[in-house]
Amino acid sequence: MATRSETPSPADTTGQTQHAEQLMHLLELLASDATVADIAAADAPADARDLALRITSAREVHQHREAGLAALLDTARELATASDPGSVLDAIVRRARRLVGTDLAYLTLYDPEAGDTYMRATDGSVSAAFQSVRLALGAGLGGLVASTRKPYWTADYWSDERFRHTEAINSAVGEEGIIAICGTPLIVESEFVGVLFAANRSSRPFTREEVGLLGNLATLAAVTLVQTRALADAENALEALSDAHETVRQYAEGVEKAAAAHDRFASLVLGGGGVDDITHALGELLGGWAVLVDENGHRHSAAGPAPEHDAEGPDPFAELNALPGLGTGRLVERDGVYAVSVTAARERLGTIYVGGLGTLSDSEQRTVERAGVVTALVLLFERQAADARQSARNRLVSDLVSARGSRDERLTLARTVGFDPQKPFCLLVLRGDETGGHRALLISASAATGESALVGSHDGDVIALVPGTDADSLARSSAALIGRRTTVTVAGVGPISDVDAITEAHEEGSRTVGALIALGHKGKGAAATQLGFAGLIVGSDPDVHEYVRKLLGPVLDYDERRGTDLVGTLAAYFAAGGSPRHAAGSLHVHVNTVSQRLERITALLGETWQQPDHALELQIALRLRALQAPG
Repeated sequence: MATRSETPSPADTTGQTQHAEQLMHLLELLASDATVADIAAADAPADARDLALRITSAREVHQHREAGLAALLDTARELATASDPGSVLDAIVRRARRLVGTDLAYLTLYDPEAGDTYMRATDGSVSAAFQSVRLALGAGLGGLVASTRKPYWTADYWSDERFRHTEAINSAVGEEGIIAICGTPLIVESEFVGVLFAANRSSRPFTREEVGLLGNLATLAAVTLVQTRALADAENALEALSDAHETVRQYAEGVEKAAAAHDRFASLVLGGGGVDDITHALGELLGGWAVLVDENGHRHSAAGPAPEHDAEGPDPFAELNALPGLGTGRLVERDGVYAVSVTAARERLGTIYVGGLGTLSDSEQRTVERAGVVTALVLLFERQAADARQSARNRLVSDLVSARGSRDERLTLARTVGFDPQKPFCLLVLRGDETGGHRALLISASAATGESALVGSHDGDVIALVPGTDADSLARSSAALIGRRTTVTVAGVGPISDVDAITEAHEEGSRTVGALIALGHKGKGAAATQLGFAGLIVGSDPDVHEYVRKLLGPVLDYDERRGTDLVGTLAAYFAAGGSPRHAAGSLHVHVNTVSQRLERITALLGETWQQPDHALELQIALRLRALQAPG
């Protein structure tokens, strides 16, 4: 039996075509990466649309994962190039905010000493209080993450009762305006590092994929941070090792320089060098200038362009000398100038100043201090030798003043020290201020009178026998020079050219220096001839006979040799008020005779005998002679 084939009706054909077109439209949407919303709105059979929605959702999940992995790779590259822990933390929070898509991201670090976490880096934060908040373990969402070392997240922090809200945390979070928070711990090999947060200022849920992505970023960040810290620690250790090496090198160099300086100073001393040689060696070793000033303020030696010190002007080292640490033997500094005291047996013998060097290294400072010690030893030896020489000179001066021994013995002893009493010289008597010290006065007198003078002490006074003929000038200049440091009164007698006349000159000088002090001229200098009768009046042991002989000696000697009476004529002349005619009347001689006698007196006493000062002295001498006992 034959069968008849069924042909689709037009309605069926139209439905199939429409179904095919719907399926094709869904395929085109899938091919064009349409969104879930586009797929859901498509006009297609329900089962086909559901399948397309599942495919789209799966695709979006894969795309998100791929984007997250790509972002993690980019983050890893960025973190790998960071060498500073601070820049690593900034990169972490910046990436976290971008990957999760939140309003802000921030990171806290664990403080093992305080037992809490503190805010270290933020991105998108606007609150200063929030940026400085500290989270105790267990407090707030972050404290819970830190204490449990597990991630926590919430769409609404304020209504979430899982977290212990504190006033400090609530205040900071509220000021920042945060509502939704996700936090995940930073852990490396069981070491808790900190917490990484992503937060929003509006309510929003966090998907498990976002939490996982933030966790992956936290893990990567923790590893990078620990590595960066280790690298920084290694660099710090290397830098510290380099610094230590440099310190050792500088120390070794300093030891070498100190040894060289010690050898230099030692060779100078052993070779007979003095403090001048040590000062110049110090200047050469340091490359600057050096000055040695002794205990009396005298510049002993200098090396290089040292500051000049005019005794009349200010002391350039006054501020350094006022520093309390100078007397300890350690180096002191003021305005680039260094000073160290030269001390021996607790006595300050002087001060060394150095400058023109900038800042001294430790070895250079030790070199200056070593120079101070060596200089003190040399000065001490020189002082002992000088004291021995001065002691011998004191004995010689005392022998000369006291006329001990024969004339020839005294002449020989004086010439052995380079002084010739048979050449014109003046005798100075120096009486110093008690606070100045006798030894210091001896040193100052030697410096003031020069190497050719013979200086010593006798009966508490300093005696100086100085080549020259102007006693007044020598006395004044010596008083002025020594007076810059201490008060001294100086009397001069001379010129003298006989060793036997020293005793008499000393007696006159002693009377003169006493007269100067009694007349209020303490600290001054003058010759005995400048005081005249005042010296006789104020002297402690006035020698009337010597005073008369000093003024009238030539006339008295003439009368004695010739049998004349020029002294009587001189007395009559003064008694007559300087009138030759009235004097002739009192002498009962012719006025021409008086005139001739006065001319002879002028020849014997000099042209100035009639001047007021000289005439007064002559009249006093005539009066004293008249009052003297016969013989």
